[in-house]
Amino acid sequence: MHCVQLRPGIAKPNLYPNEFTMIRATTEADHDGLIVLATASGLFEPDQTELLAEILRSPSDTDVWFTDDFAGLPVGVAYLAPEKMTHGTWNLYWIAVHPDHQKQGRGKSILKHVEHWLAERDQRILLVETAGVIDFDYVRKFYADNGFEAEARIRDFYEHGVDKIVFRKSLAR
Repeated sequence: MHCVQLRPGIAKPNLYPNEFTMIRATTEADHDGLIVLATASGLFEPDQTELLAEILRSPSDTDVWFTDDFAGLPVGVAYLAPEKMTHGTWNLYWIAVHPDHQKQGRGKSILKHVEHWLAERDQRILLVETAGVIDFDYVRKFYADNGFEAEARIRDFYEHGVDKIVFRKSLAR
């Protein structure tokens, strides 16, 4: 059985059998590395990266961050929070893997970790949004390949010609 290392000397069964996987709660020591990851991913504009840095420095009590650690460096991340005024609905605001560590199953492992974490807490729905541009075809395919369904499209949301696509996944066991 493969294990996920939580802290030195403490391991738990890894539900997503990738020997390289060490998904853990994000710590303050990860913040600089996560900003590097965000920049390298190419998914964010500079002003969005600055906003991300601010969220990392001043998280809400309900923010949840997971880091995929490789040799002591964050190479993957997931950031999620509950949707206000709902019961058991969560938003996955950010999931990314550093380009040097992509195509290794890390994104899927992080996503499965998030889903399992939420399901253990009897949460119902996970939402994720992305841009409806050609450059993000691979992002939408990633969500579809992982059991998400395109639930909504809001035209011209981000700017003229850039729609918002909302994906949904039920977490019911």
